[in-house]
Amino acid sequence: MKKIVRFFIFLFSWFVGMIIFKWNSLFFNNLNKPSFSLSLNTIKFILIFIYILVSISIYLTKEKTFEYKKILIINYFSNQVFPFLFFTLESIILGVISIFSILISSIFLYYESRSSKVSSKLFIPYILFNLYLCILLIFIFFMN
Repeated sequence: MKKIVRFFIFLFSWFVGMIIFKWNSLFFNNLNKPSFSLSLNTIKFILIFIYILVSISIYLTKEKTFEYKKILIINYFSNQVFPFLFFTLESIILGVISIFSILISSIFLYYESRSSKVSSKLFIPYILFNLYLCILLIFIFFMN
């Protein structure tokens, strides 16, 4: 039972930023976006799935070194602050910086969690989606 509770604490913690900070769809929809842009609802749905995978990966990682924990904190903080920077402050450049930080730290998390093959592989969709978001926000930055 403790393991299940621990997993759900990991899982819920990833949604704090999504819950606290309103995702301003009016702001997002009024931006000039490239043709490969997904809708905001689709992005949210994908993030829910990815946060589940990340939570499983964190839970499965047996060797949580100091480096792993430090990178995880950076990644977590960047994830939680992104909706505030991009949707509340409506700052595209701060959103780009935040998503770039998420991308870099997710790559390092993948690297640090490779002691468990399953755990590290669960980070692959996270990295790929963060890469997509980083490219998308860079395009949005230059188009607006």
